[in-house]
Amino acid sequence: MDYEKEIYNLLSRYDSWRDKGFDVPEMSNKNYPYTSLFTPIKINNCTVKNRIVMAPMGNIDMAEETGRPNQMMLKYFEARAKGGVGLITTGLVPVSYGIDKSLIELGDLTYFPRLDRSRTVYPGWRDLAMMCHAHDAKVFVQLTPGLGRVGNPQCLMTQHALPRSASFNPNWYMSAVPCLRLSDHSLKKIIKKIGQASADAKACNLDGVYLHGHEGYLLEQVSNSAFNHRKLGRYAKKERFAIDMVKEIRKRVGPDYPIMYRIDLSLALNATYKDKMRNVKPLKRFKKERSVHDALLFMSHLVEAGVDIFDVDLGCYDNWFLPHPPSSMPAGCFLRVSELVKEYFKEKGIKTNKGLEVPVVAVGKLGYPDLAEDALKNNKADMIMLGRPLLADPEWANKTYRGETNLITPCIGCQEGCLNEFVEGGHPQCAVNPLTSFEFEFPNGVIKSDVKKNCLIIGAGPSGVMMAKTLLARGHKVTLVEKANVIGGQVNEASIAKIKYEMKNYLHYLNYEIEEMKNNSEFTLVLGKEVKVEDVAQKYDVIVCATGAKESKPNIPGSDKENVFMASEIFENPAKLKNFENIVVAGGGMVGAEMSYFLRYEYNKKVTAIEMDKYFMNHMCTANRAHIIHYLDEGKVTLLNMTKLLEIKDKSILVSENTSKNKPNPYVCWAPILPENIVNPLDALKPIKDEWRKREINCDAVVLALGSKSENALYEELVKSHAAKEIYKIGDAIKPGRIWEATRTAFRKGAKI
Repeated sequence: MDYEKEIYNLLSRYDSWRDKGFDVPEMSNKNYPYTSLFTPIKINNCTVKNRIVMAPMGNIDMAEETGRPNQMMLKYFEARAKGGVGLITTGLVPVSYGIDKSLIELGDLTYFPRLDRSRTVYPGWRDLAMMCHAHDAKVFVQLTPGLGRVGNPQCLMTQHALPRSASFNPNWYMSAVPCLRLSDHSLKKIIKKIGQASADAKACNLDGVYLHGHEGYLLEQVSNSAFNHRKLGRYAKKERFAIDMVKEIRKRVGPDYPIMYRIDLSLALNATYKDKMRNVKPLKRFKKERSVHDALLFMSHLVEAGVDIFDVDLGCYDNWFLPHPPSSMPAGCFLRVSELVKEYFKEKGIKTNKGLEVPVVAVGKLGYPDLAEDALKNNKADMIMLGRPLLADPEWANKTYRGETNLITPCIGCQEGCLNEFVEGGHPQCAVNPLTSFEFEFPNGVIKSDVKKNCLIIGAGPSGVMMAKTLLARGHKVTLVEKANVIGGQVNEASIAKIKYEMKNYLHYLNYEIEEMKNNSEFTLVLGKEVKVEDVAQKYDVIVCATGAKESKPNIPGSDKENVFMASEIFENPAKLKNFENIVVAGGGMVGAEMSYFLRYEYNKKVTAIEMDKYFMNHMCTANRAHIIHYLDEGKVTLLNMTKLLEIKDKSILVSENTSKNKPNPYVCWAPILPENIVNPLDALKPIKDEWRKREINCDAVVLALGSKSENALYEELVKSHAAKEIYKIGDAIKPGRIWEATRTAFRKGAKI
């Protein structure tokens, strides 16, 4: 089999994937009862009650600064164990402190949980094991030898020390910062540390260890020829570091303790970036990546050394949308990858040291029960790993077992709360589940109010629906009024593009939530009515404005022409562009970029996108941003950053464009945008000068995606007239944002009314 061709073919289907063999799943229950999902499985001497694995959803900033797991982290994991998951895996737990300089913050503190620091951290881990075992869930701790080139380069400024890697590799966050080569002696010390951490994990009653040999972290850097360019020494042989590590773990924990290994079958850098791998810094340094054949051979050697189970996918930080598939990627995107590994193991007769078949765990947007069940039944995987779906709904497993799939809160793939939040400096949360990471604060959910109030909610978007649900749980009487004839607000337009199928599932869920609320005699829904102050004044104890935001239309010449459209107009009715071929999209935020993708891949339009900022999709999750930007590049969409719209003419637009040679390349998706509070000291060497020039761009039509403004006029009138004793605004009415902010503000406020 030509494995490399398999990977190239798979990646070639990730643009207009719906037309290339991927289905659009729904939260259906056609495969109920889910006998495959709920069949036990043996991993070494550990029996897991079902085939559902919680992915290592980073527990960054959820432990104390000393590294000891605290109540936030413990209750977060217990909620998923209580929800029916068979195997919990923790987020990243590094062991190479003192060697990997990127792990430590000022004051010798860390944002990672620790297992290596001292006995003072053990009680947290023992409590975690106890809590999960109480719900018959097993726990594997994910250990990493370090971060290497994907670690925080701020150690250069705070500790005057460079990051470390397998070779002299560029840092991912700041490619001009070099990583020093780790000596063989240092790597041997790390092996000893990970052996000790494994023994400590066993002593803390955790059920197994889980090595992070994936995604371009340090274990991958030493094990993969893309990053390991060593010519001499023991670890010039790429497999030895991992093999030595597994053998050391096995020596410390004995033959009966499970060892799991996370690996990518291919970095898929060459398949992703093709010619760029030969001429773009820093990509060209990594072009000699490990082949798929070598990866499979490596996996067989890991089994010989003592690995019991693998989970497998594709990619690394430099193509981050692969290991973190965003909303625009298809569901089940890596099932072919796990299937290839299973076929190889079967063909070669590879079994564990216990004589068992080697379980292969599938990953990649598998939070649809029917899809997950089919994957197991069709022998594409032995277990199903879920990360974000379990943050969206910790009861995913229990609801699936009961066949109540319509009750599952669906992940929308935005990755803003679960991933981007801790990149920006927070901890994992969830856009559609405001309880995620706050289980410790609301151990019994929303509690009943001592006083029953008559509440009016104006607006039935995500924040309005969340507020209604929360107030009903509090025991209040709720009237929800929506001026449109449907609920969902802007989610209706946001769910139309094919790549927004997860948003469509969320819209279905919101409607189901409303139907459930209708069974409560204290709830009234009114559609198609616009609220006026005089109609509601003094009739309610509480009025909540969830009135959302309205698209901004610029006050520039030509914005009122017939060939100028708002983004929402086109999402609702793409036929308005039927007679136009050459389209300019003004605005390069999330809406503008997704509109450009929508027009290019669903309607085959020629698209030019302009954005005033230095970056397209700034402040969006790197994975979501990278997938869209990469395929806009592949689709030959013209991206013009630092470009201001001045005038719209009949067949063109007039813009002012910054032409400084140091302006960022808008197509870069292999490196992140740094948070604004992080200063790159090297930027001062290449300042972006104010070198603006006017230019005219030919086009047939213009689509405006220039942001939104809060709809607050009604709120202000209500406050001014003292229409109720309590008047609040939530969601976009406070500040235009994402579903995450909408649901969070609604829940927080509702839980206190």
